Amino acid sequence: MKETIIGRTTGILLVCLCMLTSSQAQNRSHQDTVFHRSLHYTAKGMSYWYDKSNGGLELTSGIPYSQLGCQSCHVAGCDRCHLTKAGGTPVYSTEAARKQEMCLECHTREVSILKIDREANQVDVHAAKGMMCMDCHTAREMHGNGVEYVSMKQVNAMDVKCENCHTTLHTSLSHTVHKGKVDCKACHDRHVVSCTNCHFETLVKEGKRVAMPVSGWIFLMNLDGKVTSANMQTFLLKDQKTFLMFAPQHSHSVMGKGRSCKECHASKIVKQAKDGRVTLTCLENGRLENLKGVIPVTEDVTWEMVYHEREDGKWVPMKNAATPKLHYAGFGKPLTRAQMENLLRPQAEKE
Repeated sequence: MKETIIGRTTGILLVCLCMLTSSQAQNRSHQDTVFHRSLHYTAKGMSYWYDKSNGGLELTSGIPYSQLGCQSCHVAGCDRCHLTKAGGTPVYSTEAARKQEMCLECHTREVSILKIDREANQVDVHAAKGMMCMDCHTAREMHGNGVEYVSMKQVNAMDVKCENCHTTLHTSLSHTVHKGKVDCKACHDRHVVSCTNCHFETLVKEGKRVAMPVSGWIFLMNLDGKVTSANMQTFLLKDQKTFLMFAPQHSHSVMGKGRSCKECHASKIVKQAKDGRVTLTCLENGRLENLKGVIPVTEDVTWEMVYHEREDGKWVPMKNAATPKLHYAGFGKPLTRAQMENLLRPQAEKE
């Protein structure tokens, strides 16, 4: 594959990424490119966790991923991000693809996080400095490297990590004690936005995604040998079947100063988890409310929550929802009993 400059305009570098000879083009299939093996194109992360062979939602739904019409989440080709116009002529532009609004057209969860933080006057530390997505993420992540990864959480799938910029750490008790055991995100991610009551029948019949978003909490799981930030998602299927998934996730709501020891250690939520029962959502005055704070994900917990049916475009609380099938996705694993014992011990607030 050659990269050939075919022209320049103000602020735009016109690049042909696929200049092949006619003989090359004839011997090359439509999907025989590096990009067509990238996560942006395959969206393998979704199909991988959903697949029944991995214990995913397909086991409960009985419907293969290929029949869900989720291709709308795939990036079909270069045009989706790079195509713009210069003097009325269609051109490819790296500048157009790097714009924040281009990323946020698809990554809508980040839109929700940015809105919540802005309204609460607690803007992400990177956003506050005017940083954009592509200040941290790389072109290789966008376009792929020829390897067909099954998840962005798979080793080497992503280049971005805190240590790329933060090469030295402020000396503190937290950094000393947690070094090598706790990922930066576990302490510095403020919260996650979760989808609850994802109504599967509406997705199947109408191709629409409807759910009840909640925020103000963050979960802890193991990933690649470290405790990291995580999220949850619940699904409601026909015959009142339910599904609960936990997976590692980085939230783009980052705090410059990490959370205090008492937010994780010996907290009320940790004690509830140790006792084996945590109420994630409940109804208060007819309104869905969710637990706030840091929530450890462990196998020894019964997760209590309220499920809603979708009737005539409205959410109606269910009285006899089935116990959800539990699934751990994104290569994440629950905290061990030893880790829970550590969380139960109060820690000194010395930095």
